[in-house]
Amino acid sequence: MEFDPGSILLGLLGLPLAFVLGWIASRFDVRQLRMENHQAPKAYFKGLNFLLNEQQDQAIDAFIEAVQSDPDTSELHFALGNLFRRRGEYERAVRVHQHLLSRGDLSLDDRHRAQHALALDFLKAGLLDRAEEALLKLEGTRFETQALLALLANYERSRDWENAAQIARKLESSGQGSFKGRLAHYLCEQAASCVAAGDVHQAQTHLIQAVQTAPDTPRPRIDLARLQNHTGQAAQACETLTQALLAAPLAIGLIAPLLAQYAITSRQGATTLERLKMIYGQEPSLDVLDAIVALEAASGAPSASAREWYARHLEKEPSLVAAAKWISGEKLEHEEFHPSVQRALDHAVKPLTRYRCAACGFEAKQHFWQCPGCQAWDSYPARRVEEL
Repeated sequence: MEFDPGSILLGLLGLPLAFVLGWIASRFDVRQLRMENHQAPKAYFKGLNFLLNEQQDQAIDAFIEAVQSDPDTSELHFALGNLFRRRGEYERAVRVHQHLLSRGDLSLDDRHRAQHALALDFLKAGLLDRAEEALLKLEGTRFETQALLALLANYERSRDWENAAQIARKLESSGQGSFKGRLAHYLCEQAASCVAAGDVHQAQTHLIQAVQTAPDTPRPRIDLARLQNHTGQAAQACETLTQALLAAPLAIGLIAPLLAQYAITSRQGATTLERLKMIYGQEPSLDVLDAIVALEAASGAPSASAREWYARHLEKEPSLVAAAKWISGEKLEHEEFHPSVQRALDHAVKPLTRYRCAACGFEAKQHFWQCPGCQAWDSYPARRVEEL
């Protein structure tokens, strides 16, 4: 083998040259990477700054710029999709999350997260069928509990009480608390539908099941008493409401007026009157007081008796409602001004006779088992605003 000094010389000169070229190439790559990484975070943090200043339009523009600079960043897509949803731009939010789901490089956890976000988009947009389909795909994922809660709200919103009951049982079995009260409400809602359809027997079956499901809940017995009275069983309705008083004493304000009405019909006024007087003595309540006045009036008691009751109530606690009812039957010194004074008082007490949701503050003339404002169950105390 011949020894070639030229080859050795070229080899020795080539090593430093290759090193220099490699170093230059690496520096170029690092510089390029730094430039790309610098541009994306700059737009990202600009978007965050706009968000903190509640400038959502500018934040969306900044996030779109960041996504265009780095389309593979899933976090930016999630931020952008959530912003669109909060802005009410549900179609754009759906497109963002559907784009995420179409990517083949998305991790399994991010895929589940995108599926959950897509379901929320459909819910907010009112597309309940598509929301249900999207939520059902989250079974067995870390979003399963959230999906079940969203499904429950979805079924309640669409008044699908049977499916709502199935989801409530799943949540209860998974340790998410007791749903017995809600299950009883679902049965009462089904009973109301049966009554509207003329199927009284099935309605009664639902209500008896509701009483067994949640014995301490007042609604099943109240609805059952209404049904019994509707079918001419006023005496049984009184018995059902008496049981309701024992099971749910805090609901006395809702029970007392019905109990007085059914007691008059079934000629049990005297017994019921004594019971309500005893309850009123322990816990004064305007609704109980009105029931007592109605029972005494039905028994033939003089009209002065009603004013005496309202005067006694005023001695126990200040009440503009009781004062207005007392003065309505009183003769004033200047009788010609009585109608004007009475109208002013009646107008002033109207807001005080409403019911108020303890969850969101929504006020209504009638008592609701589910708040029309926030959709919370059993959030209305059985007392008027003045007594809260």
